[in-house]
Amino acid sequence: MSHRRTLLAASIIAGLCCFTGSVLAQDATQQPAKPKTAQEKADAAKAQQLEGITVTGIRASLEKSLDTKRNADAVVEAVTAEDIGKFPNTNVAEAMTQIPGVAIDRLFGQGDRVSIDGTDPSLNLTFLNGQPISQTPWQYGAQPNRGFDFTMLAPEVVGRLEVYKSPEARLPEGSLGGTILLHTLNPLDLPANTVRTSFGLNYNDQASPGTRPSGSALYSWKNDSNTFGIVGSIQHYEEKIDRQGIEIFTYSPISKYAGSPGVAAGLANGSLSPNLIVPDEVNSAWFQQKRKRDTATLGIQIHPTSNWDIDLNSLFVRENFNNFNQSLYPFFGATPNNFTSVTTNNGVVTGGHACGNDSPTCAGPAASLLDSQVRHSVVRTSAFDLKSTYRGDGWSIGGAAGYSKAVNNDISQAFMEPQYSGGYTWDINKGFAFDSPDAARNPANWHMGDTPNGGGWAGNYGQYSARSRDTYAQLDFSKDFDSFFNQLLVGYRFNRHEEGMQAHVYGGNAPISLAGLGTDGYSDTLGGFSGILSGASNHLIPDQNALYNWVRSTNGGNEDPGTYLNGTYNVVEKTNAAYAQLNFAGGDFHGNVGVRYAHTVTDGSSFEPGLTSLPPPPGSFVTNSNTSKNWLPSVNVAYDAAEDVVLRFAAAKVIARVPYNLQVASNLFLNDTPLTGSGGNANLSPYKSTNFSLSGEWYFAPQSYFAVTGFYKKLADYVTLATAPEIHFNSGSINTPDIFAAQLASGLCTADGYCTYQVTRPANTGSGKVRGGSLSYQQAFGDTGFGVTANYTYAKASLDSGGGLPYNSKNSYTVSPFYEKGPFSARVTYNWRSAYLAGGYIAGAALGTTKAYGELGATLGYKLNEITSFSLSGMNLTNEQYVQYIGSPDQPSGKYTTGRRYMAAVHFAM
Repeated sequence: MSHRRTLLAASIIAGLCCFTGSVLAQDATQQPAKPKTAQEKADAAKAQQLEGITVTGIRASLEKSLDTKRNADAVVEAVTAEDIGKFPNTNVAEAMTQIPGVAIDRLFGQGDRVSIDGTDPSLNLTFLNGQPISQTPWQYGAQPNRGFDFTMLAPEVVGRLEVYKSPEARLPEGSLGGTILLHTLNPLDLPANTVRTSFGLNYNDQASPGTRPSGSALYSWKNDSNTFGIVGSIQHYEEKIDRQGIEIFTYSPISKYAGSPGVAAGLANGSLSPNLIVPDEVNSAWFQQKRKRDTATLGIQIHPTSNWDIDLNSLFVRENFNNFNQSLYPFFGATPNNFTSVTTNNGVVTGGHACGNDSPTCAGPAASLLDSQVRHSVVRTSAFDLKSTYRGDGWSIGGAAGYSKAVNNDISQAFMEPQYSGGYTWDINKGFAFDSPDAARNPANWHMGDTPNGGGWAGNYGQYSARSRDTYAQLDFSKDFDSFFNQLLVGYRFNRHEEGMQAHVYGGNAPISLAGLGTDGYSDTLGGFSGILSGASNHLIPDQNALYNWVRSTNGGNEDPGTYLNGTYNVVEKTNAAYAQLNFAGGDFHGNVGVRYAHTVTDGSSFEPGLTSLPPPPGSFVTNSNTSKNWLPSVNVAYDAAEDVVLRFAAAKVIARVPYNLQVASNLFLNDTPLTGSGGNANLSPYKSTNFSLSGEWYFAPQSYFAVTGFYKKLADYVTLATAPEIHFNSGSINTPDIFAAQLASGLCTADGYCTYQVTRPANTGSGKVRGGSLSYQQAFGDTGFGVTANYTYAKASLDSGGGLPYNSKNSYTVSPFYEKGPFSARVTYNWRSAYLAGGYIAGAALGTTKAYGELGATLGYKLNEITSFSLSGMNLTNEQYVQYIGSPDQPSGKYTTGRRYMAAVHFAM
C-alpha cells in the first residue's frame, strides 16, 4: 500500500495538531469558569452589548446577519428577510449583491444567476429548506445551466438565507464557489395570527405600456402551547421586460466576400488585408415580454413533544414568459457579393455599403431579414418537503424527504422571416440605414415566398416540452460528547434528478407579404444608441396576433426531422452520498472536520447522430452512462483572537457537476441561418477543486464589522466550451431555399443539404486556479440613523492551458449607504463588476465577453403607523448598457438597454 500526502491533507493534519496542543494547554491551566465554547462566548458578549437596547428595521436585520456569520464554524454570509425587503429588488438575487464575492448577471435587465468568488453560476447550488428545486427552461435554445434561477422565487417567500463559502461534510456536495441555503418563514417563530399584505405597481420606462401590478399576502397561526403552527402565503408579480439593441451573431474571414466589387479591388491592390474579419449581419434586436409569477407556499410545524419536531413545507409557482422577439438584420452572409465599399479598423470590417434591387447596376437583390417570433411559455414548479428530528439525551436522529417537479409543456413559437431586397449602408456600432427608406417602410416590399424573386420565408411552428424532477431522502444522526470533539455527525443522502426535452417544428406555411399579413406600427429599437445612422430606426412591426394565427392556420404540418432528432433527450442522475463530521470546541477554538463520499451515475439518452428522416429507426434512441466517485474532505477552524476578533481557516476538496443537458452526446441545437450550434459530451467528468480560505473578522461595534478574506481554488477537470466545424443536415435546405442557395454558392453546404456548422461543445480542459480576496465593511453610526455596508472582491481566474473562466470578474464591489430613523428609511445601492466571459443570447453563439457593468438602485420607505408603510424603489437608474463582444471590444456581439424600473407599494402588517 502506498500513501500520498496532499497539501489539503497536510493542512488538516497540521490544523488538528495545533488544536490538540491548545486543548492540552487549556486542560493544564484548569479555567472552567470561562464559557466552554466559542458559541457561548459570542452569546455572552452579545448579551452584554445589547442589555437594555432594542434595535429594529435595517439595524436589526444587520445584527441578525452578523450573529449568523460570527457564530458559524464555516465561512458563512447571511441575509435576513427584513434586509431583503429593504433593497431595490424583484427577486432574492438582487439583495445578495451585499454579500462579498457575490456578483449577478443581468442579461435581461435583472439579476437571475449568482456567481460566488469568481465561479460560474452553474457551479453553485441552491437549496430551499435543504431541498433542491427543479427548474426547466422557459425558452427553447436557452443557455444550459445547473445553477438556480432566482427570478422564479418571490422575495416574500424567504425568511433568511446563508451562503456557505467553505463547505462542511454535512452539506450536499456540488458547489465550487459556495452553497446557498434559503429558508422559508416558520410559523412557530412568528406571533399567532400574523398578517402581512402588500399591493404595488411596477413600471419600466422603456416599455409601453410599462406599468404592471403586484401583490402578496401571508397569514400565520400557532396554538398557545407553541406546538402546532401553520403559515401560508400567496404572491402575484408582473413586470414588463423590454430589451432593445444591436446583435452580431457571427464573424467570417473577408475571403468569404472576395466576390464583391468593393472587396475584390481592395484585396488586389493591398488596401485590404486578407486577415480582416467581417460581421455576417448587424441586427436591430427587440425583445418584449410580460412576465407573470404566481406563488403559493404552505408550511406546517408540529412539535408533538419537547424533543420531537416535524416540519412540512410546500411551494407552488406558475410563471408566464410569453414574449415577442424581432431581429431585423441585413444578412451580408446571404449575399456576399453585394458589397460596393467597406471601412476597417483594427482588423475588423466596421462598415460599408451593399447594393440591392433598388440599384440597376447591382448584380442581384440584397437580403434584409425581419425574424419575427411570437412565443408562448408557461413554467409550473411544485415542491414538497418533510423533515422530522428526535432529540434524545445527548443524541439526535433526523430524516428528510422531498419531491420537486418543473414542467413546461407550453413552449410554442410561431416564426416567420420577411425579406426586403433593397440596398443599405451599415456600421458595426450604429446599425444600418436603407438606401430607399420609403420603400423599406412599405409592407408590400417585405415578402415571405409570395413572389418568385421576393425571397423571405413564411416560417414554421415549433412545439416544445421540457420537464425536470428531483427526489431526495436523507438520514442524519448526531452524538454529543463532553470533550474537545463535542459532537459526531453521520448521515446518508440520496438524490435522483431526471430531466428531458422534446422538440417538434412543423413547416409548410402559406406565402404572404407583410402587406397581406398586417403590421402594427414602427419600432425605434436603436433610439437608445448615440450616433445612430439616419433612417436606421422606425422599421415595420408585424402584427403579433396576425402572425401567430397565419402560421398556425396555414401550417402544412410537415415536421422538420433535424429539430426532433437533435433536440430530444433525457438525463437521469442518481447520487448516493454519505458523510461523517466531527465538531469541536475548546478554549478559543471551534470548528469541524469531516469527509463526504459521493457516488454518481448519469445516464444521458438521445438519438444517434447522422439521422435525417422521421420516424427514427427502432433502437436509435441510445443511452450513454457515466460514473464518478469522489472523496471530499473538509476542515473549518475558527479562533477567537479577542472578544471582538475572529480568525478563520478552511480547506476542502469540492466538486461541481456539469449542466445536465451538456452530458448528452447527441443533444444538439442548430441555428440554420448563421450556421452555428451547440451540443453535449457524454464523457465529461465533474469539475474538481481544492479550496483554501483564510479570513479575519473584527466586530468593533454593534451591527458593525470589518473583515478581510483570502481564497485560493486549485481547479482540475475544468469544463470549457470549444467551437469546431461539424457537418450536419441543414433544415433550411427545405424551409428557406433562398438562404440555403446562398450558403451553397458560398461553399458552406453541399447539394444534398449538409452544411458545415461551427458547433460549440464542452470538454474537460485540465487545471486552473482562482485566487483573490475580499474586503467587507458594515457600520451603523450610533443613533444618527445613518449606516453603510460595502464590499470589494478581487478574483483572478485562469486556466493553465490559457484563457479565462466564464463569469469571472476580476474586480467587483458594492456600496450601500442607508438611513433609518423614526418613520423614514432610505437606502442607495450601487454594485459594479468588471468584464467577464459569458454566453451569447442564442444557443451556439460564440462565448463572448460582457463589458464592465454597474447598477444603481434606491429604496425609500415611510412607516405611517404600526400597521401601514409605503415603499418606492428604483433599479437601473442610470439605464446602463449591457455590452458583449467577442475577443476584443472591436468585435461587438451585443449592445442592449433594458430601461429603468420603478416599484411602488403599500404594506400592511398585523
